[in-house]
Amino acid sequence: MEFDLIIIGAGPAGLGLARALRGSALRICLVEQQALHALQQPDFDGREIALTQHSASLLRQFGIWALLGAQHIAPLKDALVIDGDRASAQARMCISQRLSAAPELGYLVGNHHIRRASFAAALAAADELGAPPELRCNERVCHVYSDAQAAYVKLASGQTLRARLVVAADSRHSLSRRAMGIAADMHDYGRSMLLCNMTHERAHDQTAWQWFGHGQTLALLPMNPCPESGLARSSVVLTLPQRDLTALLDLPDDAFNAAMVQRFEGRLGAMTVTSSRHVYPLVGVWARHLVAQRFAVVGDAAVGMHPVTAHGFNLGLRSIETLSGLLIKALRKGQDIAAPVLLERYQRRHQCDSRGLFFATHAVATLYTREQAPARLLRQALLHLGERCTPFKRALAASLTG
Repeated sequence: MEFDLIIIGAGPAGLGLARALRGSALRICLVEQQALHALQQPDFDGREIALTQHSASLLRQFGIWALLGAQHIAPLKDALVIDGDRASAQARMCISQRLSAAPELGYLVGNHHIRRASFAAALAAADELGAPPELRCNERVCHVYSDAQAAYVKLASGQTLRARLVVAADSRHSLSRRAMGIAADMHDYGRSMLLCNMTHERAHDQTAWQWFGHGQTLALLPMNPCPESGLARSSVVLTLPQRDLTALLDLPDDAFNAAMVQRFEGRLGAMTVTSSRHVYPLVGVWARHLVAQRFAVVGDAAVGMHPVTAHGFNLGLRSIETLSGLLIKALRKGQDIAAPVLLERYQRRHQCDSRGLFFATHAVATLYTREQAPARLLRQALLHLGERCTPFKRALAASLTG
């Protein structure tokens, strides 16, 4: 079958691109290996996504924000960075909303809610913007290739789809990217992160924590209060070597709660896990190229960020904003949506947007996972300096708001 655009992957990036192009008159096909029910009602996966103000604006523009549900959107006022275990020897830096022009630094929304809302917006019934894209669920992509006339997607079911342009949005470990001969630099940080939701006695004051302890990293992402108990609730992220996380993952709830209270040094009071627990390896990915002949990558397939700066999803949305804008402009001018000059322009713009942040994040993640004394001294010195430098903190606040 023939289309104008085939999008591989119906996660937030692929769905976001399809929604951004709704009304463009492009014949779009979404190919996804998951079943339909998994797209319509995604399971909780532990991940809370930190959205910048710019990302929230894009989600409003795409019609996704209104479908999230206000109860699932938690405002983020401040961000606190801590280094060290003993309170007397800790370095701290607080980035306050007061340093920005926005009422919040950003928002926190569960990844499964973003996936659900993105699917509903992208696949909504025909309206004034036109018909929704064709969705192929339960379809595994076997091969992707292209020539001067078209791009082709071969499915495990035996069918081959043809399009003017193929876009891969199939995760940072994209097989489509590899099939098109695009190499990527992988940065394995040698650690994994455990994520879950927990209630706690003491308020979080809508402040996110990034706490670099010795041998572990803790993050606290403030959520709205627990709807059942009314207690303060947060997404808790613990980063450790995989072997140490395995033991925690298997603990009964009471023992897990006690272990987390100890790791947080009792600063939140009693803590109670209220969700399933999930573990993800920490791997950063930088695609050396974002385009090939009649082919492009977006989202994590283009740039897979370490979560320490919480900008991965936001960069993915920027890739969608950039590519969809170029495609719509080309359509209005009657130009080829897969013209080499257009794809090169997308690559140049998105790499310019993401290069500095990606490599700065990589440097931070590397420094703050080293346990040698020089690394500890350097990161404490940097935090002390940053806390006293208002222009630097103002720049960080601007980065967090997008």
